[in-house]
Amino acid sequence: MESKRTLRLKRHGRIRSRVSGSAKVPRIAVFRSNKSISCQLIDDEKGVTLFSFQSKGKNKTAAEELGKVFGQKMKTMKITKAVFDRGGFLYHGSIQVFADAVRTCGVSF
Repeated sequence: MESKRTLRLKRHGRIRSRVSGSAKVPRIAVFRSNKSISCQLIDDEKGVTLFSFQSKGKNKTAAEELGKVFGQKMKTMKITKAVFDRGGFLYHGSIQVFADAVRTCGVSF
């Protein structure tokens, strides 16, 4: 029987084969650990992380605050479109709250 981590990594591999970011439309990568949520804005063509943030907590409130800060930073960089890489996690709970908070800042994906 495969572990949760192994199954998540398989899902993540399938997602990454379809999702790629560029300079105009970068990739938002989200990772959820046991203690926090981290997110990065990545240009896959150059292989560069444009910026990244990490939350102080793991709950939905922390995810929403992180999403707002992330969205505001994208706004200051004049990036309005992106592709969302959920990292193999289900689009549910704190991942969904983070994505919705980024969308409220005017970013579409």
